Amino acid sequence: MTWWRNAIVYQIYPRSFADSNGDGVGDLRGIVEHIDHLTELGVDVVWLSPVYPSPHDDNGYDISNYQDIDPVFGTLDDFDTLVETLHRNGIRLVMDLVVNHTSDEHPWFAESRASRDSPQRDWYWWRPPRPGMTPGTPGAEPTNWVSYFGGPAWEFDEATGEYYLHLFTRKQPDLNWENPEVRAAVHDVMRWWLARGVDGFRMDVINMISKDPSLPDGQPGTAGAAQGLLADGRPHFICGPRLHEFLREMHDSVFARHPAQLLTVGETPGISHEEGRLLTDPARRELDMVFQFEHVTLDCGQTKWDRRQLDLRELKASFARWQNGLGDGWNSLYWDNHDQPRAVSRFGDDDPEYRERSAKLLAAVLHLHRGTPYIYQGEELGMTNVPFSHIDDFRDIESLNHYRHAVASGADPDDVLDALRSRSRDNARTPVQWTNGRHTGFTTGTPWLPVNPNHTEINAADQRKDPDSVFHFHRRLIALRHTESVVVDGDYTLLLPQDEQVWAFTRRLDSTELLVLANLSRDHVAPALDPTPWAHADTLLTNYPDAGQPPSPFRLRPWEVVVYRRVVVAGS
Repeated sequence: MTWWRNAIVYQIYPRSFADSNGDGVGDLRGIVEHIDHLTELGVDVVWLSPVYPSPHDDNGYDISNYQDIDPVFGTLDDFDTLVETLHRNGIRLVMDLVVNHTSDEHPWFAESRASRDSPQRDWYWWRPPRPGMTPGTPGAEPTNWVSYFGGPAWEFDEATGEYYLHLFTRKQPDLNWENPEVRAAVHDVMRWWLARGVDGFRMDVINMISKDPSLPDGQPGTAGAAQGLLADGRPHFICGPRLHEFLREMHDSVFARHPAQLLTVGETPGISHEEGRLLTDPARRELDMVFQFEHVTLDCGQTKWDRRQLDLRELKASFARWQNGLGDGWNSLYWDNHDQPRAVSRFGDDDPEYRERSAKLLAAVLHLHRGTPYIYQGEELGMTNVPFSHIDDFRDIESLNHYRHAVASGADPDDVLDALRSRSRDNARTPVQWTNGRHTGFTTGTPWLPVNPNHTEINAADQRKDPDSVFHFHRRLIALRHTESVVVDGDYTLLLPQDEQVWAFTRRLDSTELLVLANLSRDHVAPALDPTPWAHADTLLTNYPDAGQPPSPFRLRPWEVVVYRRVVVAGS
């Protein structure tokens, strides 16, 4: 069996994980000092968010040198020590690779913008102003695409009189993957890191690398285009015309030639499960698994800041589509990451009465689906969103840009701030809560982003000593995936799809069947399921210590999850 099918991936956002030198920013040595936390948890893979040299316009996702370590995080020697220490403890390392775009301070871009005649000019997307328009004025951009971080997706370069494309910030120019020299350079970078011992890559927005070369305008009035004449350009760069070709070329040129079995994960915003099946079908030689976003858009309106009440029926249906629609492909399972608010505040209940139970419930539901589960740092503790009080509390460029654009467009600043509190990426980026002490044990200096004040109640030191903690509940879930084949390979069947409070499903492999019952509410509920087949089942896992044997009828208390296991008699 492919090793990553029963693995657990732990994402580290190094800036916020642990600071070893007191400068207030997490670093590689800080990770090395806390590997005991990872080994006790039982994870198999660390996904390391970018540690490359960067101006940090987008917190490291704007890379200025693909073959070094940013001094804020340490040195290449520190990186080698991290790889060696992880491997010695049975943990693989996956690097975050950002190759849809670079920093505008990368030497490739510096050469590209040097002149229109530069041999690397077409390493990026350069276009003249719109005909008949004054260069550098609103509406003169080559297309009307809106940037993900607000404003036009084109920046005018006065020196050469042309615009360059940036789907994200203006300091993140998009690489032109139509150019084979670009692709060869990226492949060289990957081989360089593999030679240093990394075990694969998580590839940032990899389904955006192929653009429609004609660069047509987006349709006015489309989602995400609430800024004047700008429009949504995604139909022209999400899963573009040569995406599959580029990924197969990467696989054959880099991964297929490596002696070890690697892990390739593609972050793929905006894809359907049909596209996910194509990307992850092993026979197609593209990606091992996708990191898709369908389930984290269900509580959003036209944008992430436009909040709507989550309908559990829609969430269950989304998971079921990806469970049953990938064929031989594979999915990443996640609630949290560095771009999402904290799951217990978003999908669970962060009221102190229900916080721990809902954190455990969300973990059980996620880990018992088919796919590879991801734990984002602090999720194993049940870390929550942060009570930000003022716009000056935020550091995330996406949040700051949204606030500026929204307020300039007439939105009430208090309403905008309220949306930021619940949806800002900074919720995920506050320091990991190691202790209940000063700066939660993250640093001896001043943290780059203030710690969540609830670290006195939620921290690793206390939870590792408490066998009933969220941390130890995650340990038990990880052990289940390592020992129960049904969790990895079992068939999936969604039950009670129209129930607005209960998430129920079964997993079955040969004669072993699991029943997962979860109550995502503060109410006492009685799931409308026949308990008879489960009368003699074992209780495998629960977040209430007195759950006992299956009741008849089934009953669930607030935020209760229980997992039953039975041996199926032939013919049943």
